Amino acid sequence: MSLPPCRLGVNVDHVATLRQVRRAVYPDPVTAASLAELGGAGQITVHLRLDRRHISDRDLRILRQTVQTPLNLEMAVEEEMLRIAAEVRPDTATLVPERPGEVTTEGGLDVVSAESRVRQAVARLSDAGVLPSIFVDADAAQIEAAARVGARQVEIHTGHYSTARSEEERQVHLARIREAARLAHEAGLRVAGGHGLNYVNVVSVASIPEIEELNIGHAIVARAVLVGMERAVREMVDLIARARA
Repeated sequence: MSLPPCRLGVNVDHVATLRQVRRAVYPDPVTAASLAELGGAGQITVHLRLDRRHISDRDLRILRQTVQTPLNLEMAVEEEMLRIAAEVRPDTATLVPERPGEVTTEGGLDVVSAESRVRQAVARLSDAGVLPSIFVDADAAQIEAAARVGARQVEIHTGHYSTARSEEERQVHLARIREAARLAHEAGLRVAGGHGLNYVNVVSVASIPEIEELNIGHAIVARAVLVGMERAVREMVDLIARARA
């Protein structure tokens, strides 16, 4: 019996990373987003970082005007980002932890330790008509806290699964993701997943029934360097579809 479809959100941050290496005007993440949509992306995701290391404010505003699919803005729980989200109004805003100097997001947001602050951020996003999502580790306490603060969705951190060095370790992390997805669904939350997923490891996560969305960036952009964005996205879409069949 087939599972409901799972949407692919394509994160185009690393197209902007390549641009910023030379402080050039190309490659353009906006163009990449359009090609991703042609390849079957069901969402475009960008992370507007406080240090603007890749995606710029201009990128975000143009994407809001041009994307044909939902736009998901990953953002820190900071006043500046909340103001931008309220002004630009992406379809979804995913609250993520952000540490200066990190290579990439290192784990889920600690909602338990910052419940009051996150609750206020979620309320502001909701008031602006933006669906509030929170990037969390596969941890029951964090999922319960996300539900308490009013989030509509959680994105489960799949990074530990993706970087596991043995099959045994991989299965342990996969079991935690499965349980977290079940708990989130039972709490009435939409369930997404992402971080470190690629063409080799995506199928096991995509086959989890409760997961409705996967956000993937680096692997797709890296593949696109070799075969083009549209084909790279289409290959990932096909893998996810086969996992749901």
